[in-house]
Amino acid sequence: MTGQGQGPVEASGAGSGSRPGSGSGPAPGRPARRRGRPPKTAAEDGPGARDRILDAARTVFAERGYDKTSVRSIAALAGVDASLVHHYFGTKDEVFAAAIEVSFEPAAGLPGALAHDPGRIGERLARYFLGVWEDPVTRAPLLAIVRSALTHEAAAKVLRGFVLRRLLERIAHELDVPDARFRAELAASHMVGIAVLRYVVQVEPMASADPEHIVAAVAPALQRYLTDPEPQGPLPAPGAGD
Repeated sequence: MTGQGQGPVEASGAGSGSRPGSGSGPAPGRPARRRGRPPKTAAEDGPGARDRILDAARTVFAERGYDKTSVRSIAALAGVDASLVHHYFGTKDEVFAAAIEVSFEPAAGLPGALAHDPGRIGERLARYFLGVWEDPVTRAPLLAIVRSALTHEAAAKVLRGFVLRRLLERIAHELDVPDARFRAELAASHMVGIAVLRYVVQVEPMASADPEHIVAAVAPALQRYLTDPEPQGPLPAPGAGD
């Protein structure tokens, strides 16, 4: 019905006494914010924008932790509109998951490294894992991820899902032993514990120990987890705890 002041949503709030540029509409020359892909002017930096967003996400998560990181803060550091972050990744959880994916790329080759010479699998796992953490380039984003997961359940849930899907299940696939997934989890828990003490909490003497000394000390335990045909104690039924 005409004459009732109804019109398009964009005109909502513009009634008698309103003038151009007043009310809830965007200021002149400023595009309206919307869901989905932002206007071209917000994404004109080209295909590198997505990589900048991921780099910014790792940096902000590292500096502020999961709780204090926002999509807006990531967008600001990347030099893009926040709507572009939502367009590429969706929610903050999904940005965090994507940052994990990139940060764990060096570890993605771990299952292949374990596929040969079963008699030295414990040593190779320990050396590979510590090598990733000892490299300053790969250590920084991993620290950000672990710190976030230690302080926020949503971040921990994302990390658990990734580690299970991309690492533990693939490692278990390479093991010709019963309860392979559980064994892979035991080995992972051992190495993650070392990472937390050495690189996050920095407990001495673990923090300053020679990496090769750590490898020599933990390799036998990892070897037993992954290859011992008669593991000690009952193991949980498949699927327990899922």
